[in-house]
Amino acid sequence: QVQLVESGGGLVQPGGSLRLSCTASGRIFDINTMGWYRQAPGKQRELVARITKGGTTNYVDSVKGRFTISRDNAKNTVYLQMNSLKPEETAVYYCNADRWIGGRRNEYWGQGTQVTVTV
Repeated sequence: QVQLVESGGGLVQPGGSLRLSCTASGRIFDINTMGWYRQAPGKQRELVARITKGGTTNYVDSVKGRFTISRDNAKNTVYLQMNSLKPEETAVYYCNADRWIGGRRNEYWGQGTQVTVTV
């Protein structure tokens, strides 16, 4: 099993910045991709950004140029630097990790951290 613990959410004004962190523990040696998803009230959970163990990243179009995902494999931690935040990005942000075991993808989720963008 893998446990994921997020931190760094909070309240910020439009245009402000926040940095989210997520640290993995447990059976972490074969974690492949780590990423961040978000879910706003009444909406489906959506991918924000993800990064492979080798450092390949991809982002949802709406955050490109403003958000940066990074990963410290030695600390088993993934970060999401969010700049120029918008009110519509208010959501619960979830950390995600996956492991491939016997050809099957296993997913793990953190408990979520609230990000609120408001004046």
